[in-house]
Amino acid sequence: MRKLLRAAVVVPLLLVTGACGSEGAEPVAPASSAPPPVPESALPSSALPAPTGDPATRAAATVARLSDEDLAGQVLMPYAYGSAATEVDKIAAGGNQQLAGVNTPAEMIAKYRLGGLILVSFTAGDPTSDTNPTTNVENPEQVRKLTAGLQQASAALPVQAPLMIGTDQEYGVVTRITEGVTMMPSAMAFGAAAQPSLTEGAWRAAGEELAAMGVTVDFAPVADTLGPQGSGVIGSRSYGADPAVNSAQVAAAVRGLQSAGVAASLKHFPGHGHTTGDSHDELPVIAQSRAKWEKEDLPPFKAGIGAGAGVVMSGHLDLQAVDKGTAATFSHKVMTDVLRGELKFTGVAISDAMNMAPAKKWPAGEAAVRALNAGNDMLLMPPDIRAARDGILDGLKSGSLKRERLTEAVTRILTLKFTTAQKTQPELSVVGSEQHRQAVTALDAASITVLKGRCTGSLVTGPVTVTAPGSRETARANLVRALQDAGVTVQAAGGTVVHLVGYGDGLADLNADAGVTVMMDNPGLLGSAKSPTLIATYSSSKLSLTALAAVIAGKAKAPGRSPVAVPGLPRSACVK
Repeated sequence: MRKLLRAAVVVPLLLVTGACGSEGAEPVAPASSAPPPVPESALPSSALPAPTGDPATRAAATVARLSDEDLAGQVLMPYAYGSAATEVDKIAAGGNQQLAGVNTPAEMIAKYRLGGLILVSFTAGDPTSDTNPTTNVENPEQVRKLTAGLQQASAALPVQAPLMIGTDQEYGVVTRITEGVTMMPSAMAFGAAAQPSLTEGAWRAAGEELAAMGVTVDFAPVADTLGPQGSGVIGSRSYGADPAVNSAQVAAAVRGLQSAGVAASLKHFPGHGHTTGDSHDELPVIAQSRAKWEKEDLPPFKAGIGAGAGVVMSGHLDLQAVDKGTAATFSHKVMTDVLRGELKFTGVAISDAMNMAPAKKWPAGEAAVRALNAGNDMLLMPPDIRAARDGILDGLKSGSLKRERLTEAVTRILTLKFTTAQKTQPELSVVGSEQHRQAVTALDAASITVLKGRCTGSLVTGPVTVTAPGSRETARANLVRALQDAGVTVQAAGGTVVHLVGYGDGLADLNADAGVTVMMDNPGLLGSAKSPTLIATYSSSKLSLTALAAVIAGKAKAPGRSPVAVPGLPRSACVK
């Protein structure tokens, strides 16, 4: 109920901010100190020239000339209101005033000398919606124009470095940019396919699209391994329950993303898969022994680091076997002794959102210093940007934050920025391209899993009727079209019922009369379905449903195997 009420409050804001630049919106002019609007001619390429020379050497030289204010700004990555860099409507300006005392995202960058900005979106059904109170992404063209404007603002800063622009493009239930992009399935679908080569190809396609839109860091892949009691928290965002399989998938995702010039971020370190709490609301406990944690949770993070991941995101998680009672984000034992000392990670450590409950235990300034001292290099989404920045500066003055720790953090950040900037930004035409569609289609086809039913030939006899809960009308309509394209007769009523359920659905959403029940998320609900045929797609994307239609029509096999156990069912009825 709390989330529903919150959504009701936020939606009017989204309706206005999402219409930035449309008829009826009242734009707020940028302050005189803000960079000018970005001309259309500037959009095809980055606002900053590609850095030359060794990134680490250039980063060290840059840090040596920066002031304390420059250093403090570089470790901050907030969000902002408004879908353009220099012109926003009055409500978006009000949001930015409350968050940072400015009107526009460009002014926020200029005032606080920011090192990064995260692009966000609010969707009521998104499990991360509590930390994303607005939407500033609409479609690829708008995102590219926004990021070009943000980079132009960053170009005016003394640091003379690109802005780090991140987003949570996990695909599945956590996907920020949905319109016009090639939609991949959830991580669990990759785990069901269990073909790292397909994973790498699909994530390369995703990375190229993100790079074309100006995103430099994707907060993916999720490296959490699911435990039997933690599955409901992370769910289909994880590749599954097998640490070895997950390790191969995470490494492939890292290679794919970073080959396109987008830094991958492993999350949520030290592992959110065996917890029962949600770190948006409380401090979840990782209760395994040290040996079990190392065996069950650590391998995918090791694999991702070994594959060269540029970023690791700390989770607000209580790893009791290492530092009981302290969130990992604020634990030197976890973020420095383990991550740096034992795992030898040399990239950027970034906190999970600092506007989540465990991080708000302290005022924003104190929390910022604590997170930096623990070993984080960058602070994501501070709830009060001014207070976070001032807390860092006060820490430098008092000695509670050593300047060496701050310069170390900024050196890592700049090294990553200069590294990603070496790659030429792709043209926007790659977004949604046929080549990318083919790469993701192959992955979707490999993921479809029949947990109960026939394995060859058509899975239905005669016409079918597709049903779903009311919230899944888009998926239902997409499956209808895909079945028709596959040669299956679909009628409004009277056919064999193919029933769709997805993320957040429960027993009441099942259809007792269904001949086929399809789960478009974590397949656990299929254990309670009574249909003679049970199928998992792990995703409601159009390409996943097209692959499903081919299996139902008997034109393709179902080679997937569930990466999590479903009570009373095998991992696959068709694959050993």
